[in-house]
Amino acid sequence: MPGVLQRIKQFASSPQGQRTIDQVRRTAADPRRRAQAQRLFGKLRARRSAG
Repeated sequence: MPGVLQRIKQFASSPQGQRTIDQVRRTAADPRRRAQAQRLFGKLRARRSAG
């Protein structure tokens, strides 16, 4: 059974993986999505430091 990293590499090199990577790149370039992600990470950091 291949390890997790090997499975990720296989997926990333597949056509479906390439489509997913392209979609993530486009989403990450969107300023609204980037701000949304930063808010989420800020909440997670606050929860982590409080706990």
